[in-house]
Amino acid sequence: MSGNSENPTVQADSRQLPKRIDIPEIRGEMVHLRPATLEDIPKLDELEVYFNASGDTGKDKQSERAVVQAWVKRSVAWVNGIASSDSGVGDPEARRTMAWAILTDADHDIDGKIDAEATDNVIGMIFLIDIDGWARSARIQVMLGKDYRGRGYSRDAMPRVMTYGFATPPVGLGMHRIWVAVPEKSSRTLSVYQSLGFIKSGTSRDSLWDASIGKYQDLIVLDTLADEYDPIRSLDAFGMHVIEGNPGVKEAMAAREHSIEIKQHKARKDKDGATDASCDETGGNGSGQANSQAVRSCGQDGAKNAEEQTARATGSNGAETAGKSGSGELPSAGIEHDDRKHDADDDSETSWPYSATQSKKSKKAWWRNLGHNDQKKGNANDKKASTDKSGGSVR
Repeated sequence: MSGNSENPTVQADSRQLPKRIDIPEIRGEMVHLRPATLEDIPKLDELEVYFNASGDTGKDKQSERAVVQAWVKRSVAWVNGIASSDSGVGDPEARRTMAWAILTDADHDIDGKIDAEATDNVIGMIFLIDIDGWARSARIQVMLGKDYRGRGYSRDAMPRVMTYGFATPPVGLGMHRIWVAVPEKSSRTLSVYQSLGFIKSGTSRDSLWDASIGKYQDLIVLDTLADEYDPIRSLDAFGMHVIEGNPGVKEAMAAREHSIEIKQHKARKDKDGATDASCDETGGNGSGQANSQAVRSCGQDGAKNAEEQTARATGSNGAETAGKSGSGELPSAGIEHDDRKHDADDDSETSWPYSATQSKKSKKAWWRNLGHNDQKKGNANDKKASTDKSGGSVR
């Protein structure tokens, strides 16, 4: 990932972060995000974003305030092309930070106590921190004002920032992994992150001191990978709509169409194979008249299948729906992809944002397990019913 002040974009052919970057504005349904500024820092105190900091992050208010201020300053320094060592807020690994201010026009004088205009419509911030160019990894963090929590703003903002984070350069940041860390008692926050596609990957035992209860807390680490994350489904999970103008969205939608086309093509191949097998079996049995009719019928189906395959191979059957996108050209899902292996329950081998050769194949994405628990319960109930009927149990 290389870049300079004239071309502040991330490039896919390098693992070095650019010297400066342009942080894009991102639109949501309830909020919109703009690059955070130093002038936004005092607003965070007015919003009481550090309320219950000890319970939420395991830090006291002073420590949390210092960390957040450093994040904003690092983000501004990167936008201005100031080297980490010259900014006064650098770190030895030179990991960069991107900060957005979260703004809304929705909340004004709710219950007589909320007025977003008092802070120029800023209600919090969202960050990508610990951005590691070599490993292509980043951590996401949301900070909302005390009175703006639990209103769905995080669910609107996070998937859109993650879509930008995962999208291939130069459209997005080109990350392979995005992760979060949540105190064990924050069950509601854990549920939100898991609904977004995050998976529990580890536990840091007794790593937080919670002064509110006078005990240590475990820190739960969750992450999601590029081949697991589906930005369209993550928005659907909360009833949010796709906004095509946001960075990375067109690429995600094109890749989704590409994946669907591949699955449809595989289903057609399986159906054609079943038809051919049926023809082979029918051709050698029964009366001559029946055989003649079967052969004529299979022959017509075979010709029709051949025509369909030829049409798909030449692109006349709509296989170019996943064609050119903002970051390059995605391959069409025609006949030429027959040699690619696609499991029925696995859509990880799409062109967004990494191919299977760059990342480990994963089946842990949350939507791939939908309904599995219900199926297990159904099997268990069937087994129980069978046991009750037989009057005993199998040991």
